[in-house]
Amino acid sequence: MTKGGHTPEGQEPRRAFARRGALFGLVSIGGLAATGYWFNIRGVVTGDTAVSVESAFRGARDGDFTLIDIRRPDEWARTGVGVGAIPIDMRDRDFVTQLLSKVSGKDAAIALICARGVRSRGLTKRLTEAGFTNIIDVPEGMQGSGAGPGWLGAGLPVTFP
Repeated sequence: MTKGGHTPEGQEPRRAFARRGALFGLVSIGGLAATGYWFNIRGVVTGDTAVSVESAFRGARDGDFTLIDIRRPDEWARTGVGVGAIPIDMRDRDFVTQLLSKVSGKDAAIALICARGVRSRGLTKRLTEAGFTNIIDVPEGMQGSGAGPGWLGAGLPVTFP
């Protein structure tokens, strides 16, 4: 097992869509119209910093880490919160205080999940810069992304707050 116990030895880093970009094109049919399409750019994410939704579910259930759903309350109400996850709105001023009240300190293993992996990736970076040493991203999110089908798409259980 690697640090954090998330990737078996010898396993290659899995690829996940980790960055976003925009592709713009022009269409000329009876005039000029601009179109745009958001897409994900594939990046390498190792098992030390990211887990699949299935691994997130098992890890939270087995106590390997604390899974935090960082989405907004309206999102929790709409789709539910993954069983085993603790909902804490990342926009709250006291987010870090709330987070620290749920874990044993900045060295605790903490996995972050959002809707599609964008917010969790950004918050993973910010928490690491703030001194947290074992932050794990769930890049699929609840609704799926280029990294996979997401918690809901995988049919994992949810609860409604």
